[in-house]
Amino acid sequence: MSFARKLIAWQRRNGRRGLPWQGTRDPYRVWLSEVMLQQTQVASVIPYYERFLARFPDVRSLAAASEDEVLRLWSGLGYYARGRNLHAAAKQIARSGFPKTAAGIAQLPGVGRSTAAAIAAFAFGERAAILDGNVRRVLSRCYGITEEKKLWDKADELVPEKNIEHYTQGLMDLGATLCTRANPACIRCPIRSECVARREGRVDELPSRRKRKPLPTRRVTWFVVLRGGEVLLERRPSRGIWGGLWSFPEKCSGIKKRRDLPLLDHGFTHFRLKVRPVLCGASARLEAPGRIWLPLKDAVAAAVPAPVRTLLSGLLHQ
Repeated sequence: MSFARKLIAWQRRNGRRGLPWQGTRDPYRVWLSEVMLQQTQVASVIPYYERFLARFPDVRSLAAASEDEVLRLWSGLGYYARGRNLHAAAKQIARSGFPKTAAGIAQLPGVGRSTAAAIAAFAFGERAAILDGNVRRVLSRCYGITEEKKLWDKADELVPEKNIEHYTQGLMDLGATLCTRANPACIRCPIRSECVARREGRVDELPSRRKRKPLPTRRVTWFVVLRGGEVLLERRPSRGIWGGLWSFPEKCSGIKKRRDLPLLDHGFTHFRLKVRPVLCGASARLEAPGRIWLPLKDAVAAAVPAPVRTLLSGLLHQ
């Protein structure tokens, strides 16, 4: 039995069930789920996906929303460029319609080759190969391949002519549930008999991992300025971390320091951010373009990064 047939049979018996984006060919819902699932665990995505659909049931409602509202709903999911790209792509789709091929879908903002293939497979049944992190691990171990181009070639070769959705979902499920990074459940794997890594004792070394360099540290000061139950927030530049979200000013004149707040330590993919929050009062008018005064309870619900929300919640409940 071929790789694809084994995988499809396994997925039908043992694949993940009941995920809120399964059982639909609506390209909007498929696209939304696949963008949210980029570099994010399923359990984290589910509540965000459901909130997005409740507020934006179709692509036109998403396209008509403000970026601030989109980012507010995205807040906490991370990789905020995805939220901005999602909004930009929604506007493009609302104007021109949803692309119906992987090649066309890959032209949408924030959609790469593998994500486009997954959307095309689930929404349109297109025979297109995916190669996300989980699938890369499955194919690298099964065939002993480490080079990216060869992995893509193998991924293309393996895609069956029929049952594309079950096959694609099976690859995702296998990497997420059995062929995991640590402690893979090889004994339960449907393709264990042809797995090079298992046969040669190379499960731990495949796929090859780059040596991680120590993460650099960035240090910033946040001025937490309060005035009569309101807090001063400043919109971050569209480029860079937390682009387009509201945060505390990092440079501020016309303030009166009250006390230091507990230090914050937040990890990103490529660096750690160490924050010194300083509680301040306003001794002058601080209005400026890109700044806003909000009641604390409204600020907590605004489009703010997770550590900013944590700090605001602490102030709200003091």
